[in-house]
Amino acid sequence: MKREPFLKMAKREKISWQKRLLIRFIALLLSLIVCAGVIFLLVRMNPMDVYKAIWDGALGSERRVWITLRDTMVLLCIAIGLAPAFKMRFWNIGAEGQILVGGACAAAVMIYAGDSMSPVLLLIIMFVCSALGGMIWGMIPGVFKAYWNTNETLFTLMLNYVAMQIVTFCIVFWENPKGSNTVGIINQTTQAGWLPELFGQKYGWNVLIVLVFTVVMFIYLKYSKQGYEIAVVGESENTARYAGIRVKRVIIRTMAISGAICGVAGVIVSGASHTISTATADGRGFTAIIVAWLSKFNTFIMLAVSFGIVFMQQGAVQIATQYGLNENASDVILGIILFFLIGAEFFINYKVERAKK
Repeated sequence: MKREPFLKMAKREKISWQKRLLIRFIALLLSLIVCAGVIFLLVRMNPMDVYKAIWDGALGSERRVWITLRDTMVLLCIAIGLAPAFKMRFWNIGAEGQILVGGACAAAVMIYAGDSMSPVLLLIIMFVCSALGGMIWGMIPGVFKAYWNTNETLFTLMLNYVAMQIVTFCIVFWENPKGSNTVGIINQTTQAGWLPELFGQKYGWNVLIVLVFTVVMFIYLKYSKQGYEIAVVGESENTARYAGIRVKRVIIRTMAISGAICGVAGVIVSGASHTISTATADGRGFTAIIVAWLSKFNTFIMLAVSFGIVFMQQGAVQIATQYGLNENASDVILGIILFFLIGAEFFINYKVERAKK
């Protein structure tokens, strides 16, 4: 005789936003409890002291607050760029390459046109060129996917390595002084192409530009005709064709937008550090994938998720300095928190209930 299971899973038809928030809050609370246990077992330290050190590392002073905001805006910008592609079910894993190409284009403008343009015009051209560079790098896999149905995951991933080699060539070509294998600070004397302060803050423009992107992308995906087409193509290309949507055009256009925004993230990063290197992206392109997925492509939720991840990353430096711990200790804590938050999505989409006899 076949025994019926005691519990069964069923997909939720509908769940209120209050319940979704409650599930995520419970997951976060449980993750912090588990993190506390892990910290005590590994280093025999008071978990609250470690949490306090993380807080101080990210928000302990005005300078740290602005560094945390700067890195949050960069990560958010990349996640915003990935959002339309992922909503279309186009797995753009090439944000790292698009960032590098955008940053290289901005650096080239700074080097070759820094002394021949007004500061405002120079900055505008820098942003335009970085967006165009990222757009082209994003459109390449988009065109191949649209016309020849290539695997976009492998294509965009391999383009990351191509972009890295292009940046390496540029560094060797631009290196100053020769033989240093680094471009160094570009236009350090004239500061041509450097973003000016806004409201007395060094990274004020970074924050303003990305917040504008956040609002515009939210409206674009949720209320525009093109945003609707992206959603339909993501659900079913056959349905989209039946509805009269030109799928190839949507794929190429969406990847152009995605690549352009990631390219602008490149100029924001290189503009803040005033240089370019193969480590300019610094893995943010892959971290932004987590941000986009956890946020369900809602750009305002991306802001909160990006801040949380950067908060933990900045706290890692303080842990290493204050307690002599490896910075990977914070990565372990962040990994546990993300594990619980991702697991919470299961309970948001499914419910576990007692099987009926």
